[in-house]
Amino acid sequence: MMSSGGGHNAGPADTVIRAAPVPPLVVEHVAKSYEVGAHLVPVIGDLSLTLREGEIVSIVGPSGCGKTTLLNTLCGLLSADAGRIRWHGREVSGQPQNVGYMLQKDLLLPWRTALGNTMLGLEIRGIAAGEARERSRAMLDRLGLHGFAEHYPSTLSGGMRQRVALARTLVNESDVLLLDEPFAALDFQSKLLIENDTAALVRQSRRSLLLITHDIEEAVSLADRVIVLSKRPTRVKASYDIALGEERTDMMAMRLSPGFSHYVRRIWADLDVVLQ
Repeated sequence: MMSSGGGHNAGPADTVIRAAPVPPLVVEHVAKSYEVGAHLVPVIGDLSLTLREGEIVSIVGPSGCGKTTLLNTLCGLLSADAGRIRWHGREVSGQPQNVGYMLQKDLLLPWRTALGNTMLGLEIRGIAAGEARERSRAMLDRLGLHGFAEHYPSTLSGGMRQRVALARTLVNESDVLLLDEPFAALDFQSKLLIENDTAALVRQSRRSLLLITHDIEEAVSLADRVIVLSKRPTRVKASYDIALGEERTDMMAMRLSPGFSHYVRRIWADLDVVLQ
């Protein structure tokens, strides 16, 4: 029999269940070794980590522990010996799509200007020349290179070349960015400014960033989470959620805060670095 009200008898409010977003990157039990003569030298051993959507993660570890090898394996330049790497929920053979990777070296094309180098990825993707030029020039300006767009790499300082390489990576608007020591060649003041701009660009666009660095203060100031790697064969030794909140609005003030110093001390203690 139908009820006199003509509709269904609602109890508690209907609940819409949304599936959790698939993380852009999931690494499960990855291992990697190199052949040295007749021997296998293990570099990465049983390493697992996750990069969530819109998250900035810094990775630190002892010198020579395999941080760059890890990035090269994640982006398909090297093959893992064991384990699984999933991009947006799928295992990918070769290089994943929509992932930007910036190496330690700037690798600028010497016959192209700073603007031409920055435009390269957009041109390859088929972006119209006018739009590519406009977006690239705006990114160079944002990274402190206003007035240097038409300069060739041979006329730029090492730090300026590194900024061009960073602009080339950021302007492509890839969903995920893998950066290997991107600010190492910059002086302290420039480093702070560009760290702040990079973090702001990534957060505003809800992109995800995995950053390799040897600089613990840089790792803490930029990241939502810091992962500490062990000595070779490297694995995840510790992970820290960085809860600095509103302190992030002023990069210099944040570095002077007690909370910032607390994270730096704990991470330094985890590194197992022996000073000679």
